[in-house]
Amino acid sequence: MNYPNGAKKVLVKQGMTETADAFSNRGMTLEEDINTTNKYYLDLDKAIVHKKPTPVQIVKVNYPKRSAAVITEAYFKQASTTDYNGVYRGRHIDFEAKETKNKTLFPLANIHDHQIKHMESVIKHGGICFLIIRFAAYNETFFMPAEKLFSYWNDKQKGGKKSIPYNVIKESGYSIPFQYQARIDYLAIIDKLYF
Repeated sequence: MNYPNGAKKVLVKQGMTETADAFSNRGMTLEEDINTTNKYYLDLDKAIVHKKPTPVQIVKVNYPKRSAAVITEAYFKQASTTDYNGVYRGRHIDFEAKETKNKTLFPLANIHDHQIKHMESVIKHGGICFLIIRFAAYNETFFMPAEKLFSYWNDKQKGGKKSIPYNVIKESGYSIPFQYQARIDYLAIIDKLYF
């Protein structure tokens, strides 16, 4: 198989090729699928999107050997915003990716107040902001514009439901079919909604 960077890759794993594994396993985790998709976009010069590093303050390090250091204590420096950001077709894009094993709902406890404030700010300044939600039990992944999330969040803050039902996400979100190269092709949905 030829990849966009020109490399050839055929691996055999328990009698199956990598291609078969990729589709049967659906890429293992949502984060891995998005990272693979973002690399594909970058290789094609279609978009620049990266995972944001979480700032960590290292407090204690043990040196069992000269060549090996082991971090034994560290703390988050500050609350992170969203998982990914970048540029596509001249617009800033910013999104959070969440995977749930729940079959009937997406718990809003997976999102934090500072993330909502960040998403609101991105939209206020003309950026495109959204969630990618995977229901692991169904191997289904959805694109949900942040604007649709806000009403559920505000309802939760007023003592309402603390989750979004699966059927609501299925009806009001946008299904992202799994593909081989752009595993989670969220740019196809952005093209339809914003361009």
